[in-house]
Amino acid sequence: MLILKKILNTIDSLSKLAASLAKWFAWLLIMVGAYDTIARHFFNAPTIWAYDTLCLAGGTMYVLGWAYDYLCDCHTRVDILYQKLSPKKQAWMNIISSLFLFFPIIIALLNVSINWSIKAWRIKEKMISTFWYPPAAPYRTIFAFGLLLLLFQGMASFIRDLYFVIRGEPLDSTKS
Repeated sequence: MLILKKILNTIDSLSKLAASLAKWFAWLLIMVGAYDTIARHFFNAPTIWAYDTLCLAGGTMYVLGWAYDYLCDCHTRVDILYQKLSPKKQAWMNIISSLFLFFPIIIALLNVSINWSIKAWRIKEKMISTFWYPPAAPYRTIFAFGLLLLLFQGMASFIRDLYFVIRGEPLDSTKS
Protein backbone atom coordinates (compact mmCIF):
# COMPACT_ATOMS: atom_id res chain seq x y z
CA MET A 1 0.00 0.00 0.00
CA LEU A 2 2.93 2.31 0.71
CA ILE A 3 4.13 1.95 -2.90
CA LEU A 4 0.67 2.83 -4.21
CA LYS A 5 0.57 5.94 -2.01
CA LYS A 6 4.00 6.97 -3.28
CA ILE A 7 2.88 6.53 -6.90
CA LEU A 8 -0.26 8.58 -6.27
CA ASN A 9 1.74 11.29 -4.50
CA THR A 10 4.20 11.36 -7.41
CA ILE A 11 1.33 11.85 -9.87
CA ASP A 12 -0.05 14.63 -7.66
CA SER A 13 3.40 16.24 -7.52
CA LEU A 14 3.72 16.11 -11.31
CA SER A 15 0.34 17.81 -11.65
CA LYS A 16 1.40 20.52 -9.20
CA LEU A 17 4.72 20.97 -10.98
CA ALA A 18 3.01 21.33 -14.35
CA ALA A 19 0.64 23.93 -12.89
CA SER A 20 3.51 25.88 -11.36
CA LEU A 21 5.18 25.89 -14.76
CA ALA A 22 1.92 26.95 -16.42
CA LYS A 23 1.66 30.11 -14.34
CA TRP A 24 4.81 31.44 -16.01
CA PHE A 25 3.00 31.35 -19.32
CA ALA A 26 0.53 33.83 -17.84
CA TRP A 27 3.45 36.22 -17.40
CA LEU A 28 4.49 35.58 -20.98
CA LEU A 29 0.95 36.43 -22.09
CA ILE A 30 1.06 39.71 -20.18
CA MET A 31 4.52 40.68 -21.40
CA VAL A 32 3.95 39.82 -25.06
CA GLY A 33 0.48 41.37 -25.05
CA ALA A 34 1.78 44.57 -23.48
CA TYR A 35 4.76 44.76 -25.83
CA ASP A 36 2.63 44.24 -28.92
CA THR A 37 0.01 46.75 -27.79
CA ILE A 38 2.62 49.43 -27.07
CA ALA A 39 4.51 48.71 -30.30
CA ARG A 40 1.31 48.82 -32.37
CA HIS A 41 -0.44 51.82 -30.83
CA PHE A 42 2.44 54.10 -29.85
CA PHE A 43 5.10 53.28 -32.45
CA ASN A 44 2.95 52.04 -35.35
CA ALA A 45 5.15 48.93 -35.42
CA PRO A 46 2.99 45.82 -35.04
CA THR A 47 4.72 42.48 -34.66
CA ILE A 48 4.19 39.42 -36.83
CA TRP A 49 4.93 37.05 -33.95
CA ALA A 50 2.81 38.29 -31.04
CA TYR A 51 -0.50 36.74 -32.07
CA ASP A 52 0.95 33.24 -32.46
CA THR A 53 2.97 33.63 -29.27
CA LEU A 54 -0.16 34.63 -27.35
CA CYS A 55 -2.12 31.68 -28.75
CA LEU A 56 0.66 29.18 -28.02
CA ALA A 57 1.38 30.54 -24.53
CA GLY A 58 -2.31 30.64 -23.62
CA GLY A 59 -2.86 27.12 -24.90
CA THR A 60 0.19 25.86 -23.05
CA MET A 61 -1.02 27.49 -19.84
CA TYR A 62 -4.39 25.74 -20.12
CA VAL A 63 -2.96 22.36 -21.13
CA LEU A 64 -0.44 22.28 -18.29
CA GLY A 65 -3.17 23.20 -15.82
CA TRP A 66 -5.61 20.40 -16.72
CA ALA A 67 -4.15 17.76 -14.39
CA TYR A 68 -3.90 20.19 -11.47
CA ASP A 69 -7.50 21.21 -12.07
CA TYR A 70 -8.52 17.55 -11.88
CA LEU A 71 -6.40 17.03 -8.75
CA CYS A 72 -8.16 19.90 -6.98
CA ASP A 73 -11.56 18.69 -8.19
CA CYS A 74 -12.17 22.05 -9.84
CA HIS A 75 -13.34 20.73 -13.18
CA THR A 76 -16.81 21.48 -14.49
CA ARG A 77 -19.49 19.16 -13.20
CA VAL A 78 -23.27 19.17 -13.41
CA ASP A 79 -24.13 19.23 -9.72
CA ILE A 80 -27.85 18.59 -9.93
CA LEU A 81 -27.53 15.28 -8.09
CA TYR A 82 -23.85 14.91 -7.26
CA GLN A 83 -23.70 17.27 -4.27
CA LYS A 84 -26.73 15.59 -2.69
CA LEU A 85 -25.09 12.15 -2.77
CA SER A 86 -23.17 10.65 0.14
CA PRO A 87 -19.37 10.53 -0.23
CA LYS A 88 -19.52 6.82 -1.06
CA LYS A 89 -22.15 7.39 -3.77
CA GLN A 90 -20.10 10.29 -5.11
CA ALA A 91 -17.13 7.94 -5.39
CA TRP A 92 -19.36 5.45 -7.24
CA MET A 93 -20.49 8.22 -9.59
CA ASN A 94 -16.85 9.19 -10.18
CA ILE A 95 -15.90 5.57 -10.93
CA ILE A 96 -18.75 5.06 -13.39
CA SER A 97 -18.13 8.43 -15.08
CA SER A 98 -14.44 7.68 -15.34
CA LEU A 99 -14.97 4.26 -16.91
CA PHE A 100 -17.59 5.31 -19.44
CA LEU A 101 -16.70 8.95 -20.16
CA PHE A 102 -13.35 10.18 -18.89
CA PHE A 103 -11.01 7.33 -19.80
CA PRO A 104 -12.39 6.60 -23.29
CA ILE A 105 -12.36 10.28 -24.25
CA ILE A 106 -8.93 11.07 -22.79
CA ILE A 107 -7.35 7.93 -24.25
CA ALA A 108 -8.79 8.74 -27.69
CA LEU A 109 -7.58 12.35 -27.45
CA LEU A 110 -4.17 11.24 -26.22
CA ASN A 111 -3.82 8.76 -29.07
CA VAL A 112 -4.73 11.40 -31.66
CA SER A 113 -2.51 14.05 -30.08
CA ILE A 114 0.52 11.74 -29.89
CA ASN A 115 0.11 10.81 -33.55
CA TRP A 116 -0.40 14.48 -34.43
CA SER A 117 2.73 15.42 -32.48
CA ILE A 118 4.87 12.74 -34.12
CA LYS A 119 3.64 13.79 -37.55
CA ALA A 120 4.35 17.46 -36.78
CA TRP A 121 7.97 16.63 -35.89
CA ARG A 122 8.36 14.36 -38.91
CA ILE A 123 7.04 16.82 -41.51
CA LYS A 124 8.36 19.93 -39.71
CA GLU A 125 4.84 21.37 -39.57
CA LYS A 126 4.46 25.14 -39.25
CA MET A 127 1.59 27.16 -37.80
CA ILE A 128 -0.03 29.14 -40.60
CA SER A 129 -2.28 31.66 -38.83
CA THR A 130 0.23 34.49 -39.39
CA PHE A 131 3.28 35.17 -41.53
CA TRP A 132 5.63 34.23 -38.71
CA TYR A 133 5.11 30.47 -39.25
CA PRO A 134 6.36 29.13 -35.90
CA PRO A 135 6.99 25.38 -35.65
CA ALA A 136 3.90 23.43 -34.57
CA ALA A 137 5.64 20.36 -33.14
CA PRO A 138 6.62 21.77 -29.71
CA TYR A 139 3.06 22.92 -29.03
CA ARG A 140 1.58 19.65 -30.27
CA THR A 141 3.98 17.79 -27.96
CA ILE A 142 3.03 19.94 -24.97
CA PHE A 143 -0.63 19.25 -25.76
CA ALA A 144 0.00 15.48 -25.75
CA PHE A 145 2.02 15.80 -22.52
CA GLY A 146 -0.83 17.73 -20.87
CA LEU A 147 -3.28 15.00 -21.85
CA LEU A 148 -0.91 12.34 -20.49
CA LEU A 149 -0.70 14.17 -17.16
CA LEU A 150 -4.49 14.47 -17.12
CA LEU A 151 -4.81 10.73 -17.77
CA PHE A 152 -2.42 9.96 -14.91
CA GLN A 153 -4.30 12.28 -12.57
CA GLY A 154 -7.57 10.68 -13.63
CA MET A 155 -6.12 7.26 -12.86
CA ALA A 156 -4.98 8.47 -9.44
CA SER A 157 -8.45 9.82 -8.67
CA PHE A 158 -10.02 6.60 -9.94
CA ILE A 159 -7.80 4.52 -7.62
CA ARG A 160 -8.65 6.76 -4.66
CA ASP A 161 -12.38 6.52 -5.39
CA LEU A 162 -12.21 2.75 -5.85
CA TYR A 163 -10.33 2.36 -2.58
CA PHE A 164 -12.89 4.53 -0.81
CA VAL A 165 -15.79 2.47 -2.19
CA ILE A 166 -14.15 -0.83 -1.18
CA ARG A 167 -12.68 0.16 2.20
CA GLY A 168 -14.99 2.99 3.24
CA GLU A 169 -12.05 5.23 4.12
CA PRO A 170 -9.86 7.54 2.05
CA LEU A 171 -6.57 6.16 0.78
CA ASP A 172 -4.82 9.38 1.67
CA SER A 173 -5.67 12.90 2.70
CA THR A 174 -5.94 14.28 -0.85
CA LYS A 175 -9.52 13.21 -1.37
CA SER A 176 -12.22 11.97 0.93
